Amino acid sequence: MTDSVVHQCLFRVYIEDTDLGGIVYYVNYLKFMERARTELLRSLGFQQHELQQQGLLFVVHSLNARYRHPARLDDELIIQTVIKGQSAVSLVFDQQVLRAGDNTLLCSAEVRVAAVAAERLKPIAIPALLSQQLARYRVQS
Repeated sequence: MTDSVVHQCLFRVYIEDTDLGGIVYYVNYLKFMERARTELLRSLGFQQHELQQQGLLFVVHSLNARYRHPARLDDELIIQTVIKGQSAVSLVFDQQVLRAGDNTLLCSAEVRVAAVAAERLKPIAIPALLSQQLARYRVQS
């Protein structure tokens, strides 16, 4: 993916993730990616509910996804995440979903999230400590 540290999560495909043919429904890739971003924050010592209590939410601003191959029932998936860009109020994640075992790239996405005040839903600065910790997963130029 890059030369930077890549955050990885493993998820299993369950029946509720699939359509009648046993193929992962397209929107569920976005759910897997959301969980992986949450786990990246958790790995740095930040819990979503604690950030929310402090008045900070991360909301998806935009995304661009490309679906390449289907995931199927019982597949084990690897979701890889790096931070491609960062500003004072937003992060751009580069995420890939691969099938464990053969590392086939199933889906890739660029996801921009904005930091917003929980009450007003207006952009706010990402806290300095969190920003510093996120640098671990930022793509090195």
